[in-house]
Amino acid sequence: MSRTSTSIELTAYPEPSVLAHPAGLKPSTKGDETPNISDDTRPINQPVDARTIDVPNKKTTAIVLVTIVCVTFISSLLSGLVTVILPTMARDVKLEANLLLWPISVYALTCGCTLLLLGSIADVVGSRPMYLTGTFLQSGFTLACGLAQTGIQLIVFRALAGVAISFCLPTAVSIITSTFPEGKRRNIAFASLGAGQPIGFSLGLTLGGIFNDKIGWRWGFHVSAIINTIVFVLAFFGLPKNKRTEAERVQVWSRLKNDIDWVGILIGALSLAMLSYSFASITGNTSRIREPGTLAMLVISIALVPAFILWVGRQERLGRPAVIPNSLWRNRIFTCISIGVFVIWGTFNAIETLLTLFFQEVQEISAIQTSIRFLPAPISGALSNIVMGLIAHKVRADWCVTFGIALSTIATLLMAIIQPEWNYWAAAFPAVFLNPIGADALFTVSNLVITQVFPEKTQALAGSVFNTIAQIGKSVGLATSAVIAASITEHSHHEDKTSPEALMQGYRAAFWYLFALSTAVGVLFAWGLRGIGRVGMKRE
Repeated sequence: MSRTSTSIELTAYPEPSVLAHPAGLKPSTKGDETPNISDDTRPINQPVDARTIDVPNKKTTAIVLVTIVCVTFISSLLSGLVTVILPTMARDVKLEANLLLWPISVYALTCGCTLLLLGSIADVVGSRPMYLTGTFLQSGFTLACGLAQTGIQLIVFRALAGVAISFCLPTAVSIITSTFPEGKRRNIAFASLGAGQPIGFSLGLTLGGIFNDKIGWRWGFHVSAIINTIVFVLAFFGLPKNKRTEAERVQVWSRLKNDIDWVGILIGALSLAMLSYSFASITGNTSRIREPGTLAMLVISIALVPAFILWVGRQERLGRPAVIPNSLWRNRIFTCISIGVFVIWGTFNAIETLLTLFFQEVQEISAIQTSIRFLPAPISGALSNIVMGLIAHKVRADWCVTFGIALSTIATLLMAIIQPEWNYWAAAFPAVFLNPIGADALFTVSNLVITQVFPEKTQALAGSVFNTIAQIGKSVGLATSAVIAASITEHSHHEDKTSPEALMQGYRAAFWYLFALSTAVGVLFAWGLRGIGRVGMKRE
């Protein structure tokens, strides 16, 4: 059978008899002939002992969706809230100027560095206890942030909250794949999970201004902690319990020792920690890139990358556990999706942050007025996720994500050409509305692809890989954008480098940079995702 079409459906762990065939061609009915699918699009891991998933009843479905969406939603909401209330909060807790952005950066740092470890442990001990632990800890540390009296206390509690959410993010993915069978219901579950993050961030930006100007910024943390506690109680009584035999429970300690790539996780975590710390330092003060300590940490973090690759390659050759097998990167679709998640999450986060700075520092409007201007973002985020959940199994995935990223690219272009005196509706409104669409479209597709190439027993690790890529992408995207903006502003012809005109010159350069990144990802997907076909289809 010739390969004359590029539309190949990427289904999870297909048996030879149900491998997808190129669109427009029917599989041969003669003998046992199967379509000739290239290695760079074929799912990597074949099923070994995948368990049959019982279709949940409506009550279980509702509880699972509410709990997993709410916890990630609250985490993202707090990130958006902190972005808006940061100036007021910093004054109240006497946060030093050189630590101004650390309440934002340290959360992503600790989260990104612990995801692989906690995802691997969750695959051994079970997703439910890990998820409940994370939900409980997140409630406590969120409340502690609202009670913090000093800048150091605030940073420490935000760092611990980042660790807490690392219990939840990968296990949320595992809970979805173990609760919902492949098909429309799983697609909707992933779309709902995806909606929680960009919508939560945008809504946090909106509510942050209201809390900041009306009842105080601390109430943002207090209300979030209360809601998070309610979700914990609901999850404790409603989440399906792990179905484990007595033998499996006895073997937990043995599996923790033998089934986890501890060395690979350690190398990866150290590299990510130092890389994230370096970028966080640069984001707060771009001049630190010239400091010996920052440079040394950045060089070491980059040097650990080949060490990580060599180690997991050795593990794979010896048939031992490898946290992220090198063979995964030979799958073109997986590699392109991973690059896309890294870049798009970085551009989305950077645009949201730069938009808040544009409204408050260039147009010089209040925090509450800034919040009102972000209202279109959660609306477009909700709509795009609902649409993706409904059509993911019907429409080619490359068309969906490329179209979504094209719309988000328009948002960056509008902000690159905007003039401060322009009316909100002329460019800022469509930019705010369009920005989340690319990230939301990619979220559903990328989770479906990544969970399909990881074995059934390591779905929490699959979730941690996705979230690690996204978290590091956020840090890098924000840091590089901040460096570009600060550098251009510093070299502008304006005498007052803090004036709206000087700041806008730097922000405009950063928006052009983000526009170029978004465009590059669109081109990458147009080439790299050819042949992906439809994802999230129900297997017979």
